[in-house]
Amino acid sequence: MTHYRRSPRQLDAALDPLQASLAPDTVLGEAQGAWRATVGETIAAQARPVAERGGVLTVACEASVWAQELDLMGPELIGRLNAPLNRGSLTRLRCVTTPAREG
Repeated sequence: MTHYRRSPRQLDAALDPLQASLAPDTVLGEAQGAWRATVGETIAAQARPVAERGGVLTVACEASVWAQELDLMGPELIGRLNAPLNRGSLTRLRCVTTPAREG
């Protein structure tokens, strides 16, 4: 008897290992890899790390309200983000508002 899946699988699960292997070997790459697990699905859908310089992680937010919220949560998030990092550490978040992503 053949078994068929009733619903499609999440593509994220299949792409996560590939994404991890392609991520840059930098603090930014590590922070990007840890982002979703650290901040949760809701925040990850609205904001993403886009740059790091001197320990400052720049996070692009879909709306100004998210940028303000993440600014307030910054110290807590930095503490949680630093735990899995091996390449260095972060000292603060810099949240910016960017236009909505296509697709």
